Amino acid sequence: MEREKIERINELKRLSRERELSEEERSEQAALRAEYIAGFRENMRQLLDGIRIQETDGSLTPLKKKGDIRS
Repeated sequence: MEREKIERINELKRLSRERELSEEERSEQAALRAEYIAGFRENMRQLLDGIRIQETDGSLTPLKKKGDIRS
């Protein structure tokens, strides 16, 4: 996410503490937050997909999702 968008999220949050946001500002804030969260989740997923567990025999095993019963 671009730095300007993050700054805009922060600016809208500061404004919301000072006064009531307009409907347009609230929808902009919601859209920016949703975009930020989606980007965060994607980055976290990529990070977790790259992690490997080294087994005692030296082999590397990728992380599995919680509840994933595949071997």
